[in-house]
Order: sequence, then structure tokens, then C-alpha cells
Amino acid sequence: MWDKLKQVEERYQRLEQELADPAIVSDQKRYRETVKAHAELRDLVAAVRHHRKLEQELADAREMSAGGGDMGELAREEIPALQADLAKTEETLKRLLVPRDPHDGRNVFVEIRAGTGGEEAALFAADLFRMYGRYAEGQGWRVSVLDSNPTSLAGFKEIIFQVEGREVYRRLKYEAGVHRVQRVPRTEASGRIHTSAVTVAVLPEADEVEVAVNPADVRVDIFCSSGPGGQSVNTTYSAVRLTHLPTGIVVQCQDERSQLKNKIKAMKVLQARLQKRKEEEQLQELAADRKSQVGSGDRSEKIRTYNFPQNRVTDHRINYSLFNLEDFMNGNIGGLLEKLQEADQAEKLASTE
Repeated sequence: MWDKLKQVEERYQRLEQELADPAIVSDQKRYRETVKAHAELRDLVAAVRHHRKLEQELADAREMSAGGGDMGELAREEIPALQADLAKTEETLKRLLVPRDPHDGRNVFVEIRAGTGGEEAALFAADLFRMYGRYAEGQGWRVSVLDSNPTSLAGFKEIIFQVEGREVYRRLKYEAGVHRVQRVPRTEASGRIHTSAVTVAVLPEADEVEVAVNPADVRVDIFCSSGPGGQSVNTTYSAVRLTHLPTGIVVQCQDERSQLKNKIKAMKVLQARLQKRKEEEQLQELAADRKSQVGSGDRSEKIRTYNFPQNRVTDHRINYSLFNLEDFMNGNIGGLLEKLQEADQAEKLASTE
């Protein structure tokens, strides 16, 4: 591990030198790549240097502890704390050495769809959208709805939105999958508990260089917006539907009043879906076009269960439960996301050892 960390620090130093090179600064593409590579190594190098500092402090404390008097006594008292800090820093270094997902720093498109459960599933889709919106607000992220299919009871058969901010995909990627809810629906008069399911897909925003779309492969349809959206709804042909002819992927956007803005947003979603499809094919996954994330929407396929009568939310991937469901649905999901990230990193670290 230490040889690898030495190489990382040397590369970080070379990147710092390159950032001061006028030839690289003048080449915007190369400069952006260098800045990105430098930023990705910053935390790891800081941890390496902190570890080295702690090692020196521990060596000094041990040397001083050999002497007598008050200084020797103080040094002996410091040694356990320094040893504990050193061990903690080593764990941090191991975690930071886990290969980083190249999409972690990207914005995302989130697609929520009602699965099994009819109107109750649509209502829960709306609840999840609200939950993610509140979490995003707390993170200082920006949420913009691209397309939605609302129901008469303020639910959503489908809603697609973009989340923009720092490290969005790194946090939200664990939300992809089937979310199961157990509760008494608003539409249930007898008070019986129903089980419904909602699917969530989380797609990192694609780099246009990585996913080039031939305009000849895309059919563009323009139509009137429908549903909530202001006075221009059903009066202006601003909504855009893109159909990627080679794959059959269909994307539409009607959130903006500008046809051009809707087309730009729809193209970004199309690129994200194409990128996901390409990655799935490369990994030889059986289900293409995001099915690896969302499955069929059946109750039996689930990553998480929201049990309202028991005030419990359980993530089945790490077998972890919380008993503060109301707080969780109000957007306080960060603690669980951190546990999912830690479990993911532990699994990756174990596979590299």
C-alpha cells in the first residue's frame, strides 16, 4: 500500500506543476482534465501527509517519553492518542485507495415510476420525489423537473427530474432499484394495509464527448405541454419528444416553456440513457435500458421497504433498519446513504486485497 501511496503523491506533485505550466493552461481541454485529476487526488494526498505528520509526532513522543520529568510524563500520555489517530488515518487511506467511480462527480437524472399498486404506488412516487427534493435542498443542490405524468390524486405515474450539484451521483446512486411501501392508502376505507412498489433509476449525466448522438438517428416530435405548467400549457407547442431510432429509446421533456430548452434537456437525458445502456452491455448484464436498476416493479424485487405502521424503513442490501420513517420521508436520508457508501467501499476494498 505504501509504495502505491508514494506513487500517488508523486503524481499529485506532477499535476501541481502542470497546473502552473502556461502551455497547459492555454489548452482548455487538457487544463480541465488536469484540474479534475488533481482534485480527485487531493483528499488522498492530504491523508498521506497527515499520516506522515502523525508518524513523526509519535516518534518524537516516544523519544521524549524515555526521559524523565514532566515532559516525559506528558509524552507518555500522548502516545495512546497518537497511536489511535494513526490507526484511524490508515483506515481512511485504505478507503480512499478504493477506485473511485468515474461518474461520482456528475449531475444525475432521476426517474421515478409507479409499479405494482395502482394509485397508491403513484402517491408514493410523489412522496419519494418530495423526499429527494428536500434532501437535495439540504445539500444545496438544484432540482428541475423534466417530465411528469400526474394523477388526479396528486400522485405520479412517472416523474423525471434532474439534480445538479457537487458529488450528486456519488450520493444518490444507491437509490436505484425498487422501493416497497406498506401502509394504509388514502383511498382505502376499511383501513387495510396495502403493499405497493415504485421503481427508481438514477442516471449520471453523460459527457457529450463520451456519448455522441447522430442527429440522423433521432426523430424529433413537437407537441403541446400537458398537466401543471402555467398559462402556456396546451397553447404552445413547446414540449419535445425524442426517439432514438437504433435503440427505440424515447425521451420527452415539457417542463420549460422554451422548445429549445426542452430539446436540450431531453437530449441530455437521452445521452444518459444511452451511456447506461452501453455500460450494461459492457458488463454483460441481462437487462438493458436501465432494467438492471429498476427490475419489473414487482413487490418481490426490492432494495428498501417503507413500513408506515411500524414507523420503520429497512434497506435490504445492508440489512439495516431505521425507526424514524417520518423524518426519513422529510429528506433526512443522509445517514443511510453514508452507511450504503461505507458498505460499498468495504466490499470493493475486500475485493482488492
